[in-house]
Amino acid sequence: MKLKPTNIAVLIIFAMTHLVAYGQKPKPKNESWYDEKPLHFGFSIGFNTMDFRVTPSQEYYVKDSLFPDVSYLKPGINIQVVTDFKPAKYFDIRFLPGVSFGQRTLMFYKNDKLYNDNQKLESSFLEFPLLLKMKGMRLNNVRPYVISGLNYRYDLAAKKEYDDGNNVFIRLKKPDLYYEAGTGLDIYLTFFKLSIELKMSNGIGNIIVNDPAPGRQEFRNAIEKMKSQIWTIAFHFE
Repeated sequence: MKLKPTNIAVLIIFAMTHLVAYGQKPKPKNESWYDEKPLHFGFSIGFNTMDFRVTPSQEYYVKDSLFPDVSYLKPGINIQVVTDFKPAKYFDIRFLPGVSFGQRTLMFYKNDKLYNDNQKLESSFLEFPLLLKMKGMRLNNVRPYVISGLNYRYDLAAKKEYDDGNNVFIRLKKPDLYYEAGTGLDIYLTFFKLSIELKMSNGIGNIIVNDPAPGRQEFRNAIEKMKSQIWTIAFHFE
């Protein structure tokens, strides 16, 4: 069964809501001297699911043509360095350079039947997100926030040539720019702050290479455009 990122998001937001409610109970506040500095650092580890938003080609989509779809999602991992600049009480500017790894699998159907093997497209991103963090009021040792911004990613795993040996007849462009939005909770512990964050990234550009594989043009021709989408749950330690 394909586990949709939206279902994961609902479960996580539900858990966060209960955590906020728990944080409202009176309890001693942990000092946050590290959070009051104009500049502080940390690190982050997260887990992602990478997806495609595929638009089938209208020009080639006839009765006997191929229909592309993403078969299922597999988990990946993110590792980042956190640089947080605080220009105002309720606003932070965050730069989180890092790496992320994941995989997406394309399926093609012909007359409602699977055509050829699944095509596995791996990605290894260098990423450079620049985000604005808008914070709510602190509730004892918990503070909710929302985040948005842009992320430039460069895919080191995108291939210059087709991988005929593994029956992969689609190639991806290396660079792409994403807009990102998410929500999270800052949890103030005794010696550091833990942030749990759920974020969605939508690629702006069409990342499919417009160069059909020799002799297998039907796969590229079946797709008009393909944009990237990534869901991430991250754990920031600051």
